[in-house]
Amino acid sequence: MGIKLNKKKRSGSAILLIHCSDRKGLVAAVTKFLSENSGNILYLDQHVDVYKKVFFMRVEWELADFKIPAANIAGEFETLIARKFKMKWKLHFSYEVPRVAIFVSKLSHCLYDIVSRCQSGEFRMEIPLIISNHPDLRRVADKFGIAYHLFKITPKNKKAREEKELKLLKRHNVDFVVLARYMQVLSNNFIKEYPNRIINIHHSFLPAFPGRKPYHSAYERGVKVIGATSHYATSKLDRGPIIEQDVVKVSHSDCIEDLIRKGCDLEKIVLSRAIWYHLKRKTLVYDRRTVVFA
Repeated sequence: MGIKLNKKKRSGSAILLIHCSDRKGLVAAVTKFLSENSGNILYLDQHVDVYKKVFFMRVEWELADFKIPAANIAGEFETLIARKFKMKWKLHFSYEVPRVAIFVSKLSHCLYDIVSRCQSGEFRMEIPLIISNHPDLRRVADKFGIAYHLFKITPKNKKAREEKELKLLKRHNVDFVVLARYMQVLSNNFIKEYPNRIINIHHSFLPAFPGRKPYHSAYERGVKVIGATSHYATSKLDRGPIIEQDVVKVSHSDCIEDLIRKGCDLEKIVLSRAIWYHLKRKTLVYDRRTVVFA
């Protein structure tokens, strides 16, 4: 059950995400390593944080004629390049198909958007399961043939329920989690199991208009813009490294329903962009910030 993709063909490209202390020769060393092994570079971008003197890089190259087998690239790169420059790095392959678990509560707009993009082929990922603390969206899961797991959460059972959820994620080999308007705060123990692999979405009224009805509060104050923010979840609520943000203008002629409609539309778009960047291995987290390569 769930949304699956054909993974038979193992070709495509390799992607390296790198960061380390800035110094001369970093780009030259990486590109020389690729060139000497017949690697055709498809994408290369680098950035230097001039205040912290940290170097960031994303490079992607074709595997077809690359001399080093995919299974040996990590070892060769660590020995020949990374160790010398004290790099922290991650290697990914475009043929890898991530498996994602979607957490939801009662609101369906983000869930419908994600599943539709996945089924259309826009998102190259598998959705083996949906987890919720309410039964309301089981109908959506059933419509798309995705397993739906209900865990009713209370202050007393939260720890035990999260342990069961984590076991379920491990059993399904879940690579990352999307909180698609999941109205529960995850514990630190849960987040530690998926560092920088839990993507959250919320409106951008925080901390000005917190609570259950932020759009009503915003309407009463006559806001002129509303927004949405997608970020990686951390132990600090809604303060994780930001992946994507956007805003839309509103005016005095918009009623509360208009604000909610526009806000929901924006949440779908911003969350989907964040998922896209994560799937394409374009995000690199450092300290409390992200570098998102264009």
